[in-house]
Amino acid sequence: MSTDAPSSGVAGPFATTVMHLSTGSVETVTDLTAGCEQFLTDASGGRDGLLSVFAPHTTAGIAVIETGAGTEEDLLSTLHHLLPADDRWCHASHAHDRPGHGRDHVVPALVPPHATFPVVAGRLAIGSWQSICLVDTNPANSERQVRLSFLG
Repeated sequence: MSTDAPSSGVAGPFATTVMHLSTGSVETVTDLTAGCEQFLTDASGGRDGLLSVFAPHTTAGIAVIETGAGTEEDLLSTLHHLLPADDRWCHASHAHDRPGHGRDHVVPALVPPHATFPVVAGRLAIGSWQSICLVDTNPANSERQVRLSFLG
C-alpha cells in the first residue's frame, strides 16, 4: 500500500491524497485504518474535522468492521450468500470471462464506496474494535485506489 503526499504542503482546512493498493487475485478485505491515521497525522494539524474515505471503483466498497477475529471472512461469506457468483446476473459476465461478475457491481449497494469519520484533535474518533476496510470482490482488478480527504 502506498500513499501520495497530501495535496497541500501545509496543514490547511482541506487536504486529500490517494492510497494505492494491490489487493491480489482473490476477494479481499483490506484494513486501511493505519493509512488513514498516518494521513491525518500529516494533514490535520491536530485539528478537529472529518475524514472522507472514498473508493472510486464500481466493484469495491468501504466497511467499518472488527478485523483479525474472522470478521473479514464472515463478511465475504455473507456477500457470497446474499449475492452468489453465478450466471443469474444481467451484467455481462461473459465479457469478463468470469461467471457471476455482475454480483461484483451490486456489492457497492450493500457495502457503499464511501464513509465519513469524525476526527478529534487530529485523530480518528472511532471505536476500539472498529477498522476502516476496503472490501474488494473483483479479483480481476487488483490495483485499487482509495481517496482520503480531511476537512477541518
